Amino acid sequence: MSASEITRTECRQCGTEIYGVNGRYSCAVCGWVNPWYEGHGELPTAEDDPDRKGTD
Repeated sequence: MSASEITRTECRQCGTEIYGVNGRYSCAVCGWVNPWYEGHGELPTAEDDPDRKGTD
């Protein structure tokens, strides 16, 4: 798994400067969220989750 990178951009809805992880953003001011596919890398799968149930 690669390291996470803190990224920043301007909210497309209200213009507030926002920060995210690997190009995925959510604005705390207006609630805007960018689409999942705009991130800088692949999202982890359920199998990657160490807390997933049924992984004894």
